[in-house]
Amino acid sequence: MDNRAIKKRLRQEALARRDALDPEWRIEASLRMADEAAHIGMEPGATVSGFWPMRSEVDVRPLMFALRELGGRLCLPAILDKQTIVFRELVRGAPLVDMGFGTAGPGPEAEILQPTLMLVPLAAFDRRGHRIGYGAGYYDRAIAKLQAGPRPPRLVGIAFDCQEVERVPDEPHDVVIPEFLTESGLHSFTPAL
Repeated sequence: MDNRAIKKRLRQEALARRDALDPEWRIEASLRMADEAAHIGMEPGATVSGFWPMRSEVDVRPLMFALRELGGRLCLPAILDKQTIVFRELVRGAPLVDMGFGTAGPGPEAEILQPTLMLVPLAAFDRRGHRIGYGAGYYDRAIAKLQAGPRPPRLVGIAFDCQEVERVPDEPHDVVIPEFLTESGLHSFTPAL
């Protein structure tokens, strides 16, 4: 079986486990994760990219708002085309628009920011810091571009513990994420290829 097929199977299995979680439990777990905001150790004035949750994802909004209370400037991904996302500022009271995939974000009038702390959505992850996204590669491309810049962002994967898999197949374009926040806390993994 090739890496693409293995990733597809691992993604489907991890998402099925996530979907099977009790919706009320997911809400409580998401709120517990927001309590970890102070432990994330964000730099003052950091630009934090989060994401508007879709389907059974961790509801990262309470965490984002907690980080804003600690001085973070928030932004959300905006899909520009089939290859590119940018991060637009999330301002209190500003309208959100449909971004596709069942998610929302700031409209084109919002300022484009360069995140210094990225809360990264995912379908599955392993303890080496490898992740499986949703298959379109938006985050892999956006992170690679930001990492090539003058100030690479700090990456924190966001998931439930049930999304952990034994091993994500390695591919040359993979972005390794050294930290993951789950309902059991902030975990630092030693990236290894």
